[in-house]
Amino acid sequence: MAWRSHRTLPVRLLFDRGTLLLESPPPELDAVALPEVRWDPRVLAHRAPAHRTYAIVSELRRRGVALTDAPRPTLGPPSAFRSLPDLRPYQDAALAAWRLAGRRGLIALPTGSGKTHVALAAIAATRAPCLCLVPTRALLAQWLAALAAVYDGPIGRFGDGERVLAPLTVATFAGAYRHMARIGDRFGLLIVDEAHHFGHGAQDEALEMSIAPLRIGLTATPPEPGPAATRLATLLGPVVFERSIADLAGPYLAPLERITWHLALDREERREYDALRAVYRGAWDAYLGNHLNARWEDFLRHASQTDDGRRGVAAWRRARRLLAFPRRKREALAGLLARHRRERTLVFVADNETAYAVAREHLVMPLTCDIGRRERDLALARFRAGELRALVSAQVLNEGLDVPDAEVGIVVGGRMGAREHVQRVGRVLRPGADKRAIVYELVVGHSSEAWQAERRGRRLAGAGRSAAKPSGNPV
Repeated sequence: MAWRSHRTLPVRLLFDRGTLLLESPPPELDAVALPEVRWDPRVLAHRAPAHRTYAIVSELRRRGVALTDAPRPTLGPPSAFRSLPDLRPYQDAALAAWRLAGRRGLIALPTGSGKTHVALAAIAATRAPCLCLVPTRALLAQWLAALAAVYDGPIGRFGDGERVLAPLTVATFAGAYRHMARIGDRFGLLIVDEAHHFGHGAQDEALEMSIAPLRIGLTATPPEPGPAATRLATLLGPVVFERSIADLAGPYLAPLERITWHLALDREERREYDALRAVYRGAWDAYLGNHLNARWEDFLRHASQTDDGRRGVAAWRRARRLLAFPRRKREALAGLLARHRRERTLVFVADNETAYAVAREHLVMPLTCDIGRRERDLALARFRAGELRALVSAQVLNEGLDVPDAEVGIVVGGRMGAREHVQRVGRVLRPGADKRAIVYELVVGHSSEAWQAERRGRRLAGAGRSAAKPSGNPV
């Protein structure tokens, strides 16, 4: 049966606390066939996530359904931009790729390659009211400074105790999650820095509650193909442009020398590690025998229900702590810090316990979640000035901080795989006169660290994304 025009029965689309309400749809219209529209019995009306606004408007118009009202950005366009710095060729190509993709999508560039400059150029080109989302208060401050350098108008902020709205606004993920029901219809452009944090369900609602049709996700580490990548493509768009560290090292990033040291456990450590590994492998294998295709994360969730499971998890944790900083890693780190004592060096470890151990042994300033913002900023300023020659951190330096130039990175241990490693390596790649970045990886041989290092190397070399190890076992 042919679809009949309903121009005499107009529809109203209303923004309602981060969702879209359809008022007065004609009886012949199958509303639930529209993108993500569902019947809401609480208000006796059809409802959809706000991010589907423009898709629903487009579909209604295609069907000949008249609209009397639909949400549009309520803030005026930002119009006080000064001249922006010229984009590098790859940055210009990234912006062009985003435009060709309908001005939606992920731009994947290494840390230090200027993702923010691409976003600033997009804001200036579209002139749409823009909301920038960032994961941390440190990045909030950095984005405010970056915008203030090229824009003379008011800049809003949501986060760190402030709630100020303007045509250009920066918000932390948490601030956006709390307030998007009120501000989700104000902006036409949504920029998400460190976009790989989304796609997992935890805070995705913040992106769903915005009507913004134009969207950019910025990341150095796009998600592997799978449910998270699919979800992120729905919320922001697919990867439209990607360059690796290998692509940009040299002309745009400092040339990188990556040195992997395979170290042995001493006899007592090896005996203890093998014994612990036998315990947790036994518990894991027993669980896998009853749960085909289960992941290591599934085992961790269910392990507390059995004695063997609890013993297995305890052994896994002890084995991971043993790999974090065994005797040979201590010796190698001491030698490398002595060798590079005149160069600014970042030491990356697996946990705060190891960070404090390094700090005590070598009088290196630790940056952990226990260090307050003022003390952290002072340490970074002293590192920038050359008064501090080394810093040690477990996770604080991974992302979200504008780390001063460093020449040497020493990766003693990690917990978050290839993504974490790419972010860490990016911290030493900012270009400088005659600079050559060096990254040392201290790896325990005949352990999970060996294949993890190999996988990280493929990622850095731009050899494509590789699937996780089938067992999923991280130790």
